[in-house]
Amino acid sequence: MRSTVFLVLGFLTLGGLCLAYGDPAPPSAPGGAMDHALNIKPENMKWGPIFPELKDKSPQIVILHTDAKSGATQLMIRVPANFHVPMHWHTANETHTVLSGTLIMECEGSREALGAGSFNYIPGKMHHQAWTTPDEGVLVFITVDGPWDLNWVNGPPKPGDLAGGMKP
Repeated sequence: MRSTVFLVLGFLTLGGLCLAYGDPAPPSAPGGAMDHALNIKPENMKWGPIFPELKDKSPQIVILHTDAKSGATQLMIRVPANFHVPMHWHTANETHTVLSGTLIMECEGSREALGAGSFNYIPGKMHHQAWTTPDEGVLVFITVDGPWDLNWVNGPPKPGDLAGGMKP
């Protein structure tokens, strides 16, 4: 069974995300085009849970910028240690840049451990999943070439599907 979940702002995640912690997107200029630079300091980032039902064990997300015309989005996600994001896909192309920790990505049946400073690109609609290691979480910067949606391959995960780290 395939289930599609579209994010309120276009990310990594379940519907109602923005309602859980307010509007995380910085304001844009009228007409959609920003006519100024945008700087956001860490203390001004509005982080919120991706899976509110997991409480403090949920990954956290912050939307940094969404282009009003194209929907292209830049965001960051903090994922706790020993966490599994089940098989899913996004309509638009997606990139990940690991800022800290180790992210294990699986695409097309191949797994790769990506440490701090690593980058990956995933074409739109490609199935992929990710894990963190048992001893450390990860901070990842993500760009999406269009509106960010999240489409679960085997239906939305249950809390037990998310924790527990990498499975063979």
